[in-house]
Amino acid sequence: MYRLRDEYRRSQVAIAALFCCLGFQYATWVSRIPALKTRLDLSEAELGLLLMVCGAGAAVSFPLVAVLTRRFGSRRLAVGSALALGAVLLALSVTPNYPVTLLIACCDGVAVGCLNVAMNAQAAALEVKYRRTTMAKMHATFSAGSLFAALLASGVTSLSSALPAHFVTATALLAVLVLGASGGLLSEDQTPAQEAQLGDAEPTAKQRKGLTLPTRVTIWMGLAMAFGTVTEGAMNDWSALYLRDTAGAAAQLAPLGIAVVSVMMVLARLFADGWRTKWGDERIVRIGSVLAGTGLALALLAGGVVPALLGFACVGLGIAAVTPCVYVAAARQGSDALALVAAMGTTGLLGGPAVIGFIANGTSLAWGMGAVAGSALIVALCSTRIRFPVLTNA
Repeated sequence: MYRLRDEYRRSQVAIAALFCCLGFQYATWVSRIPALKTRLDLSEAELGLLLMVCGAGAAVSFPLVAVLTRRFGSRRLAVGSALALGAVLLALSVTPNYPVTLLIACCDGVAVGCLNVAMNAQAAALEVKYRRTTMAKMHATFSAGSLFAALLASGVTSLSSALPAHFVTATALLAVLVLGASGGLLSEDQTPAQEAQLGDAEPTAKQRKGLTLPTRVTIWMGLAMAFGTVTEGAMNDWSALYLRDTAGAAAQLAPLGIAVVSVMMVLARLFADGWRTKWGDERIVRIGSVLAGTGLALALLAGGVVPALLGFACVGLGIAAVTPCVYVAAARQGSDALALVAAMGTTGLLGGPAVIGFIANGTSLAWGMGAVAGSALIVALCSTRIRFPVLTNA
């Protein structure tokens, strides 16, 4: 029993390291966007295109990711894509011009898509193998990796503003983390057929007809993921502006919107696995998304700074467990479903805030934030069509 527990902890830490790597790599290079902008003499439009290309690479990578996962397995795909992200940092540190930088950004997006699917497949397989909930904590370590990257960027740039010094240091740390974790990763993925032996998993389209077309359940999961990430992304992009321009907060208070959402999400994800065990994924997703949507809607109706911060706290608390739970449900449907759901999540995260901006431009930011509340409520509707796995902690 103790040996089993040690093996579980070893794999849990190793898989958490993958989540940390993704957060660390992403925050590392975006923290130096001002330096890249100055070095390459980019306009605002060119910088926006650079970020869009990175997101597009991740969003369209899902057919490739599904093939690679089936061919190599999530363990090798995770290690390879994480190391590729380190290579991206090195390439960005010496990129000679804007077209090459666009190509590097696209490659970064594809590698992000690969690692995102592989690490979530590993985490889902860990839950099934040991019958223990852990996905939410994994997603919390992503935020921890981002925080570590921000601290490293601050420390390194205080000594040298050169990109190579920073990115070489970050790549070395990334490689040590990945290679150290590789030995603890699961060697075999959990297939839908194996999951069916443990519960009542629905067969995938491939199992039924030999096709890889998504099932209706997979589409509902993708929609839940997309609208959930719309809610997350829009809060990060628009909460500060709402506090300043609509709620009337002082300039020094405006960043508190992002801080409140982020803190509540991290805290919720640290405790969400226990909630999942006690109440089940379906109830957590449904209640959480309703809390996020109604809490934000009531805050917008009330107006003012304090109600806004309370509403943002509801969003952070309620939406935090949505993506971990949906990833688990998608993983039990197979690599194709997981890749598609991950791609839709990336699309929502990147495209959602822009849509909110268009709504705000045509009406007002209050209506734009109202659309964010509506997105959270749509997640609750989608959850009624998803068959979530039942896992209990041993």
